[in-house]
Amino acid sequence: MNKNHFLIEGDNGDIEATLDQPDSPERNAIAVCCHPHPLHGGAMTNKVIYTVSRTLAGLGIPSVRFNFRGVGESQGEYDEGKGEQQDLIKVVEWMQQKYPGRPLWLAGFSFGSWIAALQAKKLGAQQLISIAPPVNRFSFDEFEIPDCPWLVVQGDADEVVDPKAVFQWLDDLPKQPEVIRMEGAGHFFHSRLVDLRESMEDKLQAHLPEEL
Repeated sequence: MNKNHFLIEGDNGDIEATLDQPDSPERNAIAVCCHPHPLHGGAMTNKVIYTVSRTLAGLGIPSVRFNFRGVGESQGEYDEGKGEQQDLIKVVEWMQQKYPGRPLWLAGFSFGSWIAALQAKKLGAQQLISIAPPVNRFSFDEFEIPDCPWLVVQGDADEVVDPKAVFQWLDDLPKQPEVIRMEGAGHFFHSRLVDLRESMEDKLQAHLPEEL
């Protein structure tokens, strides 16, 4: 493993992770990115979460992607979201030790956006990014809307997460996030990853912390 690909000690064994480091001056934040469903091919190499993490690094924020338990070199097995939240907590703690005092950004795609959302307020996130939140597949009843800026990206041609259910859920919330509604984009944003990156860069500019 190179210095940017490593194992983190978790509650249930090792957690495999990759750190995407900025080329430009770093900003006063850290990011942790959560991949899609472990039982359906989800991993930190998924093109969407790779794009999200690299986008954040490109904005100057060190960003870590990691494999949930049972994926790649991460030990353990799928735990229906409970253990996966513990994995996220351990990775956040690792990043906070490496970069003391920096505000936390959380991002997730599909299943990963559910995990990140459930922990965002508890972990004191300063920015939450939810890509295709699977409101029709997992319970968001325990989700507490964080006090920080919140960006939701949803393709209106998503064949896995029902776009209508997502937009209705957002409309019914007491606090509205910023929403990027990507016309014609499917769940995995095939041929739309550049659009995803550019739209995220545009929306996040207003929330970027100062350079260090």
